Amino acid sequence: MSLRFKLVFFTPKTHTEAILSMLFKQCPNVLGKIGQYEECAFITPGVGQFKPGPGARPLTGEPGKLEYVDEDRVEIVVNDQGDKVQLKDAISHLKAVHPYEEVAYDVYRLEDV
Repeated sequence: MSLRFKLVFFTPKTHTEAILSMLFKQCPNVLGKIGQYEECAFITPGVGQFKPGPGARPLTGEPGKLEYVDEDRVEIVVNDQGDKVQLKDAISHLKAVHPYEEVAYDVYRLEDV
């Protein structure tokens, strides 16, 4: 039984294109494929905020200081074969290429109605 998920993650605007390119290259039939369309994504600009704790190694900013970053919210469909292996692989690839020490992401299960 196949399952579909939506993977949502947040990334600095400067890295969005490179992250998507790598993800689509690593998972061509799994990520961003909707019917006869490939490499589909929805990208929404925004501002993220965070305050690194002691011992953190942030890409920007410094521990103890509130930081604001221009980011993109990226949404892509994950087509899984039903055992969540493809979903887990996609998240592993995301973490490997993402510049942040801690990657903020959400996973939603999609239902056909």
